[in-house]
Amino acid sequence: MKIYKADLHIHTVLSPCGDLSMSPVNIISEAVRKGIEIIGITDHNSTRHCKLVSRLAAAHGIFTMMGAEVTTREEVHCLAFFENTDTLDLFQEYLDEHLPDIRNIPEFFGDQVQVDEKENIIYTEERMLANALDISLEEIESFVHCNDGIFIPAHIDRQKNAIYSQLGFIPAGLKAEALEVSWRNSRNSFAEGRSDLAGYNLITNSDAHLPESIGRAFTEYWLAAPSFKEMKLAFLKKGERRIER
Repeated sequence: MKIYKADLHIHTVLSPCGDLSMSPVNIISEAVRKGIEIIGITDHNSTRHCKLVSRLAAAHGIFTMMGAEVTTREEVHCLAFFENTDTLDLFQEYLDEHLPDIRNIPEFFGDQVQVDEKENIIYTEERMLANALDISLEEIESFVHCNDGIFIPAHIDRQKNAIYSQLGFIPAGLKAEALEVSWRNSRNSFAEGRSDLAGYNLITNSDAHLPESIGRAFTEYWLAAPSFKEMKLAFLKKGERRIER
């Protein structure tokens, strides 16, 4: 067992909010420079860069959690991760099915492009990825867990697109491997006096949109090896302090 440094909330150039410098190659280079050993690729409502990042990162000894940052019907942002590419493809079909057919305006919202390892554009997403899907928080959570994924409501302390800002509370019985506190706050201080958080793991990530933001916040996990199964086990074994505070 050893400690692994993980930043599980990173956007690529595919996200409208992602800077044009957030190519897979640049993301990996920055992660290597900052000693990040596990990265999560979480573009808005799309998984299209996950496979390339995973392949390139592995060559540098970095493990990639493949997923997306999903926007629910309530406009709550949630991170969802899957272990293998078959399930990831199924999830992409699910996202495509439920994303509204509203065109992106690159000049206003930002470009939404997929690139190859040489940074050539190979795909442009025409629909606006930052829009809310037509499915609820509970429906997303159910899909993720029915497909053996990891489900984490994102930046719960933010004033928009967060579970508290949109709903005002944590739904009773919500199944989540963890809740993410943004890089702006301390997990411990945010949890003080909030009894509804007592049953959840709290983690923090960078929510990076620029290369220099990668690793500005991270969480350390005790793992036997960097893998999806070990990450899932770390979230389950709360009483064994597998997640560092």
